[in-house]
Amino acid sequence: MKLKILLASAASFLLTSPALAIGPNCPADYAAQARGLIAQQVKEGLFTGTVLIAKDGVPLLREGFGAANREWDIPNAPDTKFRLGSVTKQFTAVAIMQLVEAGKLSVDDPISKYYADAPATWSKVTIKHLLTHTSGIPSYTGIPGFFEKNAQLPMKPEEIIKLTQDKPLEFEPGSKFAYDNSGYVILGYVIEKVSGQTYADYLSQKILQPLGLKNTGYDVSTQILAKRATGYQPSKDGWRNAEYLDMTIPYAAGSLYSTVDDLLVWDRAMSDGKLLTEASRKAMWTDYGHNYGFGWAVNPQSGHERISHGGGIHGFSTSLNRYPKDGLVTIVLSNFQAASANPLANNLAGLCFGTYTPPKAIAVPTATLDKYVGSYLLMPNFILKIYREGEKLITQATGQPPIPVIATAPGEFYAAGPNAKISFKQTGDSPATSLTLHQGGRDMEAPRIPDKP
Repeated sequence: MKLKILLASAASFLLTSPALAIGPNCPADYAAQARGLIAQQVKEGLFTGTVLIAKDGVPLLREGFGAANREWDIPNAPDTKFRLGSVTKQFTAVAIMQLVEAGKLSVDDPISKYYADAPATWSKVTIKHLLTHTSGIPSYTGIPGFFEKNAQLPMKPEEIIKLTQDKPLEFEPGSKFAYDNSGYVILGYVIEKVSGQTYADYLSQKILQPLGLKNTGYDVSTQILAKRATGYQPSKDGWRNAEYLDMTIPYAAGSLYSTVDDLLVWDRAMSDGKLLTEASRKAMWTDYGHNYGFGWAVNPQSGHERISHGGGIHGFSTSLNRYPKDGLVTIVLSNFQAASANPLANNLAGLCFGTYTPPKAIAVPTATLDKYVGSYLLMPNFILKIYREGEKLITQATGQPPIPVIATAPGEFYAAGPNAKISFKQTGDSPATSLTLHQGGRDMEAPRIPDKP
């Protein structure tokens, strides 16, 4: 997975439709607040997609923003289909737990019981380790140059597994956490071995059809799929069509597509126990020491229980946040790879809880803004350029499109899409000597360097 730092691109138009209801505990004008937060990101070219927010199963906001296809100017809508990326993992985890309930496997089984070619170093690796990203098996998506060499070529699950099976474990199984797509590919392989069905067929027959999820499935690029969104990615010159990815590559780690409406049904099925027993759901949503359960992140937000997962795949960024004790769910599906779906989903929930207030812009003289203009070295060969357009500062990281930032306090600026803050170190009339990028719980200091032509 690639680090997202201040990514965005050109703006697209906004499609709105009325909210259906207002649930308890959210402000009376919640829908307007949420719509305004999203619309601002659309205006600045930071988001395009569909959002659904529901309280106790009743939508508070259900709207499409921007274009599902920019070339034909087709708008996103609630029935637009998006690739889910790693949101797929929760479906894979549910399938595993169904097989556990059927007595066909145990989460404590060694993976070698199902994968005959497992090397000796995997002898201690269990299904539970794969579910919780604690196996130590290297992720195939982390192989240098993997996507450049393999993205367009179909691969069988066992071929993907073999990419890392002869590599040393990164740590003793169960001792650490490292997000691992290889682990979920192996889980998909296990599902096929145990059930006697393909991964796609098992999910269709045991999960999707029973729930009536007619707009969810395994994405196959060659199939005609009505209302499929086109995926876009950023470039230094603006938006472009996403690079092609054969969907056998992400497999059980990220190959599903869905709509916000289907994901709301999925949310209710998780709450109502339509697919799993209470014991299985409790096992899935237990934090096993790294804010992660089985296919779900388990990490409270401002004192509110949160079970969530995000996804990032060629051309798409997604997030599904569940707040079980509050009866709230925030679903964000974007067909722009650089959109920060997770922060947006978090902030939309924060608006309801009253724990998030959108930053307010302050006026800054252009002479002061010019003191911040320059180049700053975030890491080797990765520069953040700051320049001024009119009365606004623009940031642009190496190889990425420009992003406008708003001043929120003297020397402090905010980028809405990536949910990042920038603070400058500057005194008197001298230019700033450095900046600090605050993003994702990290503070990265970058000294000013001479501008390059």
